[in-house]
Amino acid sequence: MLHYLWMLIVGIVAGLIARFVLPGADQMGLLMTGVLGIAGSFVGGAISRLFSKPADGSSFHAAGFFMSILGAVVLLLAWRFLGK
Repeated sequence: MLHYLWMLIVGIVAGLIARFVLPGADQMGLLMTGVLGIAGSFVGGAISRLFSKPADGSSFHAAGFFMSILGAVVLLLAWRFLGK
């Protein structure tokens, strides 16, 4: 249960940083920002696993948070282009 709460908190932070990096008039609230950050974590994790895999049995990847932000930025750009 705490894993999901932690994932939501990190997702909100990553989504807020992504929206700070790409300022604009996005009509999304805090919950949607959290969803953007969580989805960005999955996208960023997929990108990071293409280049280097974490150690066996490890659930933490060293560049996870930064790749979460990068994934959220990519999704925010996609959101803006698909919304127009």
